[in-house]
Amino acid sequence: MKAIRFHEHGGPDVLRYEDAPDPRARPGRAIVRVRACALNHLDLWERRGIERVKIPLPHISGSDVAGEVIDADGAVTAGTRVMLQPGLRCGACAACRAGRDNECVKYDVLGFLSDGGYAELVSVPVDNLIPLPDRIDFIAAAAFPLTFLTAWHMLVTRAGVREGETVLVLAGGSGVGQAAIQIARVFGARVFATSGPDKIDRTRALGAEAVIDHYTGDIVREVRALTGGRGVDIVVEHVGEATWERSVRALASGGRLVTCGATTGPRGAIDLRHLFARQLSLLGSYMGTFADLRAVAALFFDGRIAPVIDSVLPLAHAADAQRRLEDRQQFGKIVLEISSPARESRPQG
Repeated sequence: MKAIRFHEHGGPDVLRYEDAPDPRARPGRAIVRVRACALNHLDLWERRGIERVKIPLPHISGSDVAGEVIDADGAVTAGTRVMLQPGLRCGACAACRAGRDNECVKYDVLGFLSDGGYAELVSVPVDNLIPLPDRIDFIAAAAFPLTFLTAWHMLVTRAGVREGETVLVLAGGSGVGQAAIQIARVFGARVFATSGPDKIDRTRALGAEAVIDHYTGDIVREVRALTGGRGVDIVVEHVGEATWERSVRALASGGRLVTCGATTGPRGAIDLRHLFARQLSLLGSYMGTFADLRAVAALFFDGRIAPVIDSVLPLAHAADAQRRLEDRQQFGKIVLEISSPARESRPQG
């Protein structure tokens, strides 16, 4: 099969479009012909190298995948159109048995320590297959799983968003941000967001009531003005060090800050007196469970939420796609298309 692999860590130039061994059929697993694979920042970190993590080389990245089953051990028949649950679990540990599979002792993400979807074929556990309705095309399906799974777990499972609450989404133009805005709106929350100046109008179009300039706006002051001085019930934080203090200060008394990332750095200081006196909650969130993805996918399949597509490039142009993501040029998901049939139409982002 053809694949994009890197044999050493470095810049986008280390990505090679080359022949790679086909995955072999194994009990309990399916082989999927990849039709589309969306990019995530995880792909960039893998390529650059991650401190204290040994990425197997040569490596095929790609966590967000949609395609067709060509061989499966189990009830799924060949030819079934699927998107993939990106979380990989052991299925046997206490966390897995309790339905908390993202806490699995052997948890992995497709394309992280295993080969992923930057290829014509990928092997995954049969349990990770989610059949697609006919109306959902491969491009949209590939752009959906990881960011919407992450945003659902943050807002619904961890923060317990409720109708009438106020939610601030940091970096609303990002993949997780766009998903969080839509999910919060489905639950009847008022949503505010931050965004770069060139993305403000598009972020507002997703359902944010107000969008604050991420770089020049006074986030705390503007949030207080929007909420009558109260602050917000929930902050969706994944930027990290650069916004952490402001995110905490934007919370109302009893508010919850939920974080899934630290793109700008891992350090976040807090005045403990502020934390306990105002009874704030700081919640960590990582990926999401199989049940989370099934729940949020139902909204996707019903047309109530949808990923935003920035651009679609052929697999051979993966280096260009990663450069676009690295330069923060995108609004929505960048998707690699692999041998897509002529009958497949692309979504209107």
